[in-house]
Amino acid sequence: MKRSARFLVFLVVLGLVAVMAGWAGGGGDKAGSKVGGLVYIIDPSQANPYFKAEVMGAEAKLKELGYTFQTVSHDDDVTKQDQLYEAAIAAKAVGIISDNASATATYASVQKAKDAGIPTFLIGREINQTGIAVAQIVSDNYSGARAAAEEWVKLMGEEGNYVEFLGPEFDNNAEVRSRGYHEVIDQYPGLKLISKQVANWDTAQAYSKMDSIIQTNRNIKGVISGNDTMALGAIQALKAAGIKNAVVMGFDGADEARDAILAGEMSLTTLQTAYGYAQIAVEQLDLYLRTGSTGQPEKQLVPCITITSKNAKQLEGYVFK
Repeated sequence: MKRSARFLVFLVVLGLVAVMAGWAGGGGDKAGSKVGGLVYIIDPSQANPYFKAEVMGAEAKLKELGYTFQTVSHDDDVTKQDQLYEAAIAAKAVGIISDNASATATYASVQKAKDAGIPTFLIGREINQTGIAVAQIVSDNYSGARAAAEEWVKLMGEEGNYVEFLGPEFDNNAEVRSRGYHEVIDQYPGLKLISKQVANWDTAQAYSKMDSIIQTNRNIKGVISGNDTMALGAIQALKAAGIKNAVVMGFDGADEARDAILAGEMSLTTLQTAYGYAQIAVEQLDLYLRTGSTGQPEKQLVPCITITSKNAKQLEGYVFK
């Protein structure tokens, strides 16, 4: 066979190998064949600025990459969430971006989407199961909480009474942040936890419970909170009671927390880059639809940043500038 003919055969074989590799790249979610299309964003209520930042980040990146989107809220209701997943399936969405409603109950909805060929990318909150969602992109809550607790202990002078506010029991982040806090704080015997309350990430609930605690014990030097909205509720109650200079720690990095830090009302918070990791999820969704892989492990941790009066001015819209 002449050299030119052999070269032509080589090119044909090489092309067939490439095509077969492309077929092999497709998975159970029919990946590798879709570009553009409708993406469902299924998130908690945007009344919480943190979740609103997630949605804004996802929407902006989807628009940039040429996708259409439908944004809906499950309101932390697993039944409603399941109905929204079914709506996404009926609408033939090409993907789902979601900050889910339950670490234990969400897997069934994600499995339905997977069975229908729709990949799910979870953000903000992880689920207890693996191998169902394509990606679970969450903040490194544990390390972030430990770093913040170390700063809080210094500000407390390693002693004093404090109160803790936690998020809902169904949210893994509530437990992880609390555990991170206590693995640092509990090393200091001078720090006394006088009340531990679930306030479900809610400002009004935190205010009411803080007010009740104050009625029985005004000797409060500090507050640790699983998120900023509860911390802000506690601050309101402390101000109303005339208790000043409490060392209050939040978590999330909301602009309202930044403003409270700059005003001297809150001591610190921990920034989760909600806007940024929502965009990472969209970028990975797009890559997955085009190639059949994200190139990343399913569970991905995004570093947090401790925010104090020293760097609070660099924070805006859950972005550290």
